[in-house]
Amino acid sequence: MNITTLTLAAALVLSVVGCSKTDTPSTSATPNSSTAAPSAAAPAAQAGSSYDLLATKGKGFTVGALMSAQPVYVLFDPQCPHCGRLWQASLPLHGKVKFVWIPISFNPTKSLPQGAALLGAVNPVETMTAHEQSLLAGTGGMAASADVPDELKQAINNNTQLLNQLGVDSVPFLLGKHRKTGDIVSFNGAMETAALANLLGVE
Repeated sequence: MNITTLTLAAALVLSVVGCSKTDTPSTSATPNSSTAAPSAAAPAAQAGSSYDLLATKGKGFTVGALMSAQPVYVLFDPQCPHCGRLWQASLPLHGKVKFVWIPISFNPTKSLPQGAALLGAVNPVETMTAHEQSLLAGTGGMAASADVPDELKQAINNNTQLLNQLGVDSVPFLLGKHRKTGDIVSFNGAMETAALANLLGVE
């Protein structure tokens, strides 16, 4: 299988920004922050095994075209506004693409409870959309109980370890398969709907 990744130059064109563990609250809370530097995706040689790793080990919620045989995996932190921008960009593609959103936690106090609430949501699209709208409006996102069940806490901790295992230090991080070629594509950061559709080969 051929493997395709976006180069750093392409990332710059698409104005990639993301949230990392070392971001300060003021940096990560600003969607258009110029201090959030673009970062390249995982090395191409690792993309295939990374996709399989997320498929077998990641714990997330599935939205979009549920019957699709080519899921797109997105590692995200519930407190990351750039993840919120990618979520909004993905919404118009739900009729064509199956997305699996995998929560990680850079901030155990807020991200972990919110991630657990999203994993347990009856209607993940509605819940995630409301959460991201609140986050991007600067109101912190959804209210979530700090009393997180052990199995969900472990799942999110495992997801965070997967991010580290992939050698990625910021989110959102996306791994998918190009619809037409079957090539594995990866991207680190937010992008607009048209760019996302192009990355995934969706018309």
